[in-house]
Amino acid sequence: MNSPALATGLLAACVLLSYGALGASPGEPAPPEAGPFEPFKPESSASTGTVTVGGQAIAYQAVAGTLVVHPKGWDDVPRDPKADKEPQAPGEGEAKNPTAQASMFYVAYFRNGGATRPITFLYNGGPGSSTMWLHLGAFGPRRVVTATSAHTPAAPYALVNNSASLLDVTDLVFIDAPGAGFSRIAGKDKEKAFYGVDADAHAFAEFITQFLSRYGRWNSPKYLFGESYGTTRSAVLINELESNRGIDFNGVILLSQILNFDLSPDEPTRNPGIDLPYQLALPTYAATAWYHHRLGAQHPDLEALLAEVEGFALGEYGRALAAGSGLEASQRSAIAAKLHDYTGLPVDYILKADLRIDSGEFRQNLQSADNLTTGRLDTRFSGPDIDPLSQRPNYDPQASALSSAYVSAFNDYVRRELHFGEGRSFKPSIPIFRSWTCLHLQPGEIQPSSEQGCNVMPDLANAMKRNPNLRVQLHAGYFDLATPFFEGVYEMRHLPMPAALQGNIEYRFYESGHMVYAKDSSLKDLHDTVAGFISRTSNAAHP
Repeated sequence: MNSPALATGLLAACVLLSYGALGASPGEPAPPEAGPFEPFKPESSASTGTVTVGGQAIAYQAVAGTLVVHPKGWDDVPRDPKADKEPQAPGEGEAKNPTAQASMFYVAYFRNGGATRPITFLYNGGPGSSTMWLHLGAFGPRRVVTATSAHTPAAPYALVNNSASLLDVTDLVFIDAPGAGFSRIAGKDKEKAFYGVDADAHAFAEFITQFLSRYGRWNSPKYLFGESYGTTRSAVLINELESNRGIDFNGVILLSQILNFDLSPDEPTRNPGIDLPYQLALPTYAATAWYHHRLGAQHPDLEALLAEVEGFALGEYGRALAAGSGLEASQRSAIAAKLHDYTGLPVDYILKADLRIDSGEFRQNLQSADNLTTGRLDTRFSGPDIDPLSQRPNYDPQASALSSAYVSAFNDYVRRELHFGEGRSFKPSIPIFRSWTCLHLQPGEIQPSSEQGCNVMPDLANAMKRNPNLRVQLHAGYFDLATPFFEGVYEMRHLPMPAALQGNIEYRFYESGHMVYAKDSSLKDLHDTVAGFISRTSNAAHP
């Protein structure tokens, strides 16, 4: 991370599923180096179980294990490590046959159904987060019980049958990114080899390609499911799989999407002249103020309120921001009054902020009269102010409320039921931000984009153009201020591709936050919507 914009883009907007309290801060010392390099070896541990979904008992086989992947430039012909560096073509940053490698941890659940049953690859984001969130919160056969919008009490935690598991329609593969969870990296320049937008996607492409061969799933309907930064990864990954490896997928499912980090509402003041983040976050501000009863007027219908705010955000508000210093005083006052109506924030504060309030400022001030900080990942959550005089909060009440339950439950479950990890440390998230690079080679370009802001919209668009049958489904929570729902809609509507392909995109919104599955009713809706999507697009009937 080499620039202030990156601190905004990836340290603030992209640290979405590291869940703050779990990960180390960028200023922390690096963890101690491991001992002498030893090549990784694939591992696996098999077990069986049963999950009940829709009243039907589903028997499954679980495999917890690792696959070994290498960075770009590697092939399986042995070479002298001293010859690790060779001349590179423009835009290529990788070594030729590099010695770095990653052992990527996964948990796969297989229901009887043969080699043509749908299979879905799932991962969280961060970057640097493990995938315990989707695993124990959304679609695995076991689910950890947490409070809906308050801090979950300390252990013991309940792990129960997950009636929303997707095993009724697809086999599942939960994957930990290199270095996170039980995944590990080793070798020369290992951080450079795996910690970056393109290097990360390459590692996942290598993993998926290996997995299809190891388990004989080349002829299965295939899906990607990414959450948070996992949606960024999915855009790059699906383009890699479709364009460079000749592997068509049936669908890409995106939960809490961010494809263009210049649109993030986390401190956009670091990127002056770009006003869209303020506009696209406004509907989430309104939903949050509505939930916490901070709006003066009554709005019994949340969706009607949001439609009204969306029109204002892209219309009158957008024109006012575009006017900059040329906006007349009377117009400025009128816009401030309207923003007060939609956010509940004081007019004088809005004027002092020049009509531009970022997500941290909103969270710090919405409930300040009650000495409460509003959540980021899920604005339904609130917690005590740590520093009432701060411009922005320095913690997220929702992350603090749920993290312990997931960490404790997964550490117990993976060892006791999946029989993997004894004597090893599970890393819920890792502090990779000193090493992470946002440099990204967009489709058709010969030089990577700058570190200024990561934008992978062209990657998703290119994959959809190359495979016009590819279906995409976007899921978002109204109370998510990490990746506001309207930002995801805006990105989708502006993908650089023929208008006809917009018909391949589906949308579903929930009265929940970033982890929409943290609310029981939203989890059920999420299951039903995703299950329907897979059933419609898998090209055949499967048990």
